[in-house]
Amino acid sequence: MSFRSFLLGRALANRELSDQKIGWLAAVPAMGLDGLGSSSYGPEAALTILIPLGAAGLTAIGWVIAPIVALLAILYLSYRQVVVAYPSNGGAYTVAKQNLGEGAALVAAAALMIDYVLNVAVGISAGVGALTSSLPALHPWTLELCLGVLALVAIANLRGTREAGWLFAAPTYLFIASFLGLVGWGMVRIALDGGQPVAVVAAPPLGAATQTAGLWLLMRAFAAGCTAMTGVEAVSNGVNALKEPVVKQAHRTLTAICLVLGLLLAGIAVVAHGYRLGAMDQTRPDYQSVLSQLAGAVVGHGAIYYAAMASLLAVLCLSANTSFVGFPRLARLVALDEYLPRGFAVADRRLVFSVGVMFLTVTAGVLLVMFGGITDRLIPLFAIGAFLTFTMSQLGMVVHWRRQPGRNLGRLAINALGAGTTIVALTVILAAKFLEGAWLVVLALPATVLLLRGVHRYYAGLDRRLAVAGDFAVEETEPPTVLVAYEERNRMSDRALRFAMTLSPDVLAVHLLRLAGPEQEEDIAAVRARFDAEIAGPLTAAGRSSPRLVLVPAPYREIQGPILELVRKIDEATPGRSVAILIPELVIRHWWERLLHSRRASRLRRALLDHAGARLMVVSSPWRD
Repeated sequence: MSFRSFLLGRALANRELSDQKIGWLAAVPAMGLDGLGSSSYGPEAALTILIPLGAAGLTAIGWVIAPIVALLAILYLSYRQVVVAYPSNGGAYTVAKQNLGEGAALVAAAALMIDYVLNVAVGISAGVGALTSSLPALHPWTLELCLGVLALVAIANLRGTREAGWLFAAPTYLFIASFLGLVGWGMVRIALDGGQPVAVVAAPPLGAATQTAGLWLLMRAFAAGCTAMTGVEAVSNGVNALKEPVVKQAHRTLTAICLVLGLLLAGIAVVAHGYRLGAMDQTRPDYQSVLSQLAGAVVGHGAIYYAAMASLLAVLCLSANTSFVGFPRLARLVALDEYLPRGFAVADRRLVFSVGVMFLTVTAGVLLVMFGGITDRLIPLFAIGAFLTFTMSQLGMVVHWRRQPGRNLGRLAINALGAGTTIVALTVILAAKFLEGAWLVVLALPATVLLLRGVHRYYAGLDRRLAVAGDFAVEETEPPTVLVAYEERNRMSDRALRFAMTLSPDVLAVHLLRLAGPEQEEDIAAVRARFDAEIAGPLTAAGRSSPRLVLVPAPYREIQGPILELVRKIDEATPGRSVAILIPELVIRHWWERLLHSRRASRLRRALLDHAGARLMVVSSPWRD
């Protein structure tokens, strides 16, 4: 078994695609980790904004989380309808393309791709933040841990969505059970103790208030908390990863994700208020995440605490998996429309769109390095792409229902409500986060759209240049002049000459002189004598046309220039006739062999493809030792 097969698994046949589909139980961890994991950093991001209020921030958190949960419910109903209307990948790109046009579709695609990259960086950094909360000694290694987790998630997804889903199922369902249990028990304690429960492990004291609650501060907290909803669209983007019946599987997956997320958001707000839990600066050595404080306050630092925090760590780190499921599928759709390089639409040996997986890995890794793996530095960039995507999807669905025959007023009203609320939320998020770093996303969006249009323009121009009108015509009847790169007589050169003779009677064996430098002693007469005695002579005696040996000076010790000049002279002498250059090449089987060969053949081929005329053909003659 090769190392690649060990790492990524055996190659899969096309017929095995249906076996790679997943049901809703596996889809919840595969597509819902972003949404579920964001229940930790969404409320924490809101509480971070409320730090200047001191203890009053705990009262304000309810006013921030309540509209977020209400918006989540609206998006849940809206995306149920998206899945019904578009049961094969009905994400914002598809919906916008079919209902709002090319421009809107590209905006949706750009926003979603940017958000997927940010989700990977934020999810992993939040997960590592949870780890360093439990084990402060690891704090100096934050960035290295982030990059290690990123590599792990990428490898799991290169093995396929099905394996990634089941691999991540155990920590996902442990997280759901742990934190629903902790939140539930915390709320019971709050009720039994008259709203003043005694924490098992007291949370760090809240700072003194430095300002009073105002509308602008609450808007900023709402904008930060909206990061908790960034994974809602993942199900509609990944429908083609689900088993039949896909609509039923998608609805179950969406319901499970949104229900758990809504319960956690509301419960965390209640327990944080009751136990007086606030946010802390993540760069502090004694940093404790809000959920770490919550678990310690409710059950202490025992086995339950460490099991819950381990599941939180896993879910947050693996929440990047939602993007690894959605991004390659979105990129495939965009590439099929020729707005991304075509490689994004090609399935690899594991039926995975690995170009998308690798692109996502590299770009998220760059972000993590740029921001040091610190969640608070990445949060201001987050959620804008997601809410712009929500808006485009909902507006597209409004147009969709208006075009449908019959009465669809109820469905239209749901998506219209979704469009209206997400527009308001997007406006608030933009206003609140713009100066905190969101301006980077605002600049990145049009730049990405321009890049997508540039790719499409290139492919359109290429297709135009390659287009043929009319019937097939034979414009050349003469065989080409065939040049064979000839260094010395050996098995490679013999094989190349034999093949050249099947293409044309006019074959030139081109030998370049003194390629090694002026001190090279080369017996030109011996080279010609051996060629005549061993190649030309026997062929002529047998009545066959023989290749001709052409000796070409190489005064600057490079092969491209002299051969290109020879091709130019042949073109002038035989206008309208093609020239084919046949290059013998040794097949390199091991990496270390590359160090032992000059790679002249590949350099010659590249130069000929870049600089030769329109009638030149380049042929490789590989020799496998």
